[in-house]
Amino acid sequence: MLNRVILQGRLVADPELRHTQNNIAVASYRIAVDRNYATRDANGNRQSQADFINIVSWRQSAEFVAKYFTKGSMILVEGQLQVREYTDRDGNRRYVTEVVTDNVNFCGSRRESQSSGGYNQPSGGYGQSSGYGATAAPSSYAPQTAAPANEFAELNDDDGELPF
Repeated sequence: MLNRVILQGRLVADPELRHTQNNIAVASYRIAVDRNYATRDANGNRQSQADFINIVSWRQSAEFVAKYFTKGSMILVEGQLQVREYTDRDGNRRYVTEVVTDNVNFCGSRRESQSSGGYNQPSGGYGQSSGYGATAAPSSYAPQTAAPANEFAELNDDDGELPF
């Protein structure tokens, strides 16, 4: 059986970081994910639609998200879909659907993240030893070495031509 979710979207609010009684970090947040299609209003203008998805990150991933992501930040999450059931104060059964992350990655531009209070570190690093995100469990497709601070260079695109 397979239960794998990969989503890219923007945080709709700052992540909420809490700790369990055993001092394990857990971050809860929501992301807005655009749908692949758009509807048209009465005037024929395109209107994008988005889904708002609950996300939960644990341990190092939770601390990473709380430290480097804020409302409006673009984020890429990878994990499993989980449905929980609980009984509310009135005795009604409630269901919560959320994605529990294995990997959390940056996917916005560095400039965009710095202007929104994202991963601006004096050392020029990305905040995690992998250089690309936080992992709660080892992943076969996540880089395992740190990215050099000057690995990427800004391109000057004044002439309007493609750089390749």
